[in-house]
Amino acid sequence: MCMFSGPVAEVAGTKIFARASAQESQFLVYSMSYAASDELAMILPLPTPAHPPEDALRFIDFSAYADFFDELDDCFAKTRGLPLDTDEPSKSLLAVYSVGNFDASFVPHRRDFGRLDSRFCLPDSVWDELPQYADFSFAVFKLKPGAQSVHPMAFEFPRRHPDQLFFPTVHVHQGIVEASADFDHAFYWQATFSGGGNFPGRGGRRADYPLEANVDLSRAQGVVAPDMPLYRAHLHGMHENRDLMIGEGRS
Repeated sequence: MCMFSGPVAEVAGTKIFARASAQESQFLVYSMSYAASDELAMILPLPTPAHPPEDALRFIDFSAYADFFDELDDCFAKTRGLPLDTDEPSKSLLAVYSVGNFDASFVPHRRDFGRLDSRFCLPDSVWDELPQYADFSFAVFKLKPGAQSVHPMAFEFPRRHPDQLFFPTVHVHQGIVEASADFDHAFYWQATFSGGGNFPGRGGRRADYPLEANVDLSRAQGVVAPDMPLYRAHLHGMHENRDLMIGEGRS
């Protein structure tokens, strides 16, 4: 689950993949099912370096890889998952990218939301309750009304903390920021650490089978590294409403 610009009736089955793409950047792939009566936007906060350029984020079209997370799951044996500033903003409109079934934009700074359609923004009263995002950037995906199971949303962004992987998991639904939130998440990552200190239970479980035998690397477009360990963890039920970061020294 994540931050939504308008009311949602239901969100379920969130799946997030993360991998460092370079020392100073990260891949993120995000998927979920949702139901909403009106057009709205999903907003993902990103800990980028301060004041990134407007082309700092690269969107990746995964519309031909709807079964991406199914294939990641195929790498695991079929057992029960583990529980787990003051500058003047530019007045020009932000670029809108067509990414498979979505229109998407990169918002370099919170103040730049004024350059998007107001339907796809959060009110200032919500941002006032989220001071941790004062210097973050944001990926914004515009969603259609109705009950939808969306294809994975993928992108690469410059990261502020080169030794950590970031998972955007703060919930904002119905314009309310709660201290705790109901999670229905599966996390996947490739790294040399299992992230045990960040998830309930024992942290991430390493894949049982090789990636190249189960994942279509050509459709993954470089997002998945065939020679790196793959981990998975599940998080369900009520937990603190915050983002998750895992990294060296945190496993």
